[in-house]
Amino acid sequence: MAVTHADQKELGKIHIGVVTEPLVSRPLVDVMDWLKREVPDITDLEIGTGGYGPTNHCDMRALLHDAAARKNWLHEITVRGLRIGALNVWGNPLHPDSQVASKHDEDLRDTIRLAAALGVDRVVALAGCPAGAPGDQTPHFSGGGWLPYLEDVYRLQWESRVEPYWSDVADFARREDGQLLICLELHPGTVVYNVETFNQLAGLGDAIAANIDPSHFFWMGMDPNAVVAALGSRVGHCHGKDVAFSADNLAINGLLDRRWPRPPADMPWNFAVVGRGKDSQWWTRFVAGLAAHSRVQTIAVEHEDPFVSPEEGIAEAAAVLSTAAQKAGPIASRS
Repeated sequence: MAVTHADQKELGKIHIGVVTEPLVSRPLVDVMDWLKREVPDITDLEIGTGGYGPTNHCDMRALLHDAAARKNWLHEITVRGLRIGALNVWGNPLHPDSQVASKHDEDLRDTIRLAAALGVDRVVALAGCPAGAPGDQTPHFSGGGWLPYLEDVYRLQWESRVEPYWSDVADFARREDGQLLICLELHPGTVVYNVETFNQLAGLGDAIAANIDPSHFFWMGMDPNAVVAALGSRVGHCHGKDVAFSADNLAINGLLDRRWPRPPADMPWNFAVVGRGKDSQWWTRFVAGLAAHSRVQTIAVEHEDPFVSPEEGIAEAAAVLSTAAQKAGPIASRS
């Protein structure tokens, strides 16, 4: 029998999922059959619907406009005892190139519409990054005031682009489905990358939540457990990904190596399979924190380890996270 969102809330546990993007060269049906056969710990799928990500596993336009196609697509998932934990539309709707911004905005809004039609209450997205000044053709990440020409860029970005855009999207999501959360990943290179920047944007609407990816915090020197405790119920989704550091490379080039992600062997850090950076005890504490403080329903394995195949990495990460979820116990009642 298929596991629905209502069933999960009744069961009161965090489920293990997978971001299917690393497996898009294979049909979704093939991926699901492999998961059921080889990685039974995974019950939830996070499927790409647009933005920068591949959409091989979801023909969003067809599903939006054809109820029968939508029903058949969803049946292929639920008949295998799987469910959709989230739709993923990572992109940059604030891009100074109007064509990119328009496409990514359309993808985001259509993803919200599709989620509402499917009964999916989590959409994973990025907050985006606008120009640094009028007339710029590329996004400008205002990550700090290290030099005079970098100072206060974020203020203009907020007033001219970020606040108007995300206020409108938050209202749109609320109208489409009052239970849906747009889970913005705290991600360097966008206008939301830590607690302070998230809290500012989250103040624009209750539909805005956080997607926590511990790996980004590891290399920024942040504590994922402290982030979860600080954001509490505004955390709505989680990615499972680790980081491995190279002490020798780190010593001479630091964390801000401009060449990432290639060549991997020369990098000061790389994304890694869950458990290959932090040990299983750390991950157990992290999942327990999610269960205690957040509204996370799914931890989706996001495989980006350049040294490990997706099939090997996903299975290994799922085992670590499943054990951690079992030790964490049931989710407490949270508003």
